[in-house]
Amino acid sequence: MSILLIIFLSTLAGGVLSVLAAAFFALSARPAWIPMLVSYAIGALLGAVFLEILPHAFHVASSIENMAATILAGILLFFVLEKLVLWRHCHGDECEAHATHAHDHSIDHHHDGGRSGMMIMVGDTFHNFVDGILISAAFMVDIKVGLVTALAIIAHEIPQEVGDFLILLHSGYTKKQALLFNLLSTLATVVGSVIAYFAFQSIQGVIPTILGLAAASMIYVAVADLIPGLHKRTELKATVQQVVLIGLGVGSIWLTEYWLGAFV
Repeated sequence: MSILLIIFLSTLAGGVLSVLAAAFFALSARPAWIPMLVSYAIGALLGAVFLEILPHAFHVASSIENMAATILAGILLFFVLEKLVLWRHCHGDECEAHATHAHDHSIDHHHDGGRSGMMIMVGDTFHNFVDGILISAAFMVDIKVGLVTALAIIAHEIPQEVGDFLILLHSGYTKKQALLFNLLSTLATVVGSVIAYFAFQSIQGVIPTILGLAAASMIYVAVADLIPGLHKRTELKATVQQVVLIGLGVGSIWLTEYWLGAFV
């Protein structure tokens, strides 16, 4: 099976599964499950970064110093981009980031902050396109790295897609329309991955940089967007639950890496 076909099937299946899973949680009467998804997603993201992506990124980089600088620059870049999104959507002196951020991962959506459902879809389509580029770059380094990266991205997409469903429903869309729009948006992941595959064939030197940015993106999402939401629940039971689920997220990446190592 060619790398391109594996990339195509992974992004297509992953996107569809993440949307369907998000639809299940968003449309079911079990909102208590959503924070559990967020905790697991944190573990999956951090596990993918530190167990798979970074080791390979440092291996293929021209120097450890250059890769470290790329990751640092990536984290600062995502901070600036997030600020630009907030500035774009904030109106007046009062602005709650979790209610106005177009790519909010905390899932605490009680209203759409004046934004239309289509605006959310436009922003997420671009986000999915970038995810496709990151997945494609990872696959071109190593199949195992690609599969683990795809798994981690899918894991953090599910909580985000849940939030998207809630926003679309709040904006007046039907359940069928919300599902359709999310499915169409996730196809951007496939498009981004295929375009990146053909582009990277001629510019292999950019792959270490893409891996560094992928790591920076996942670290930033986990630490800046997801973890602060967990601190809103300070009771011991919730804290233990969060730690266990984060551990399960990391563990699932380790098991995936171990299993793939035996077959890939």
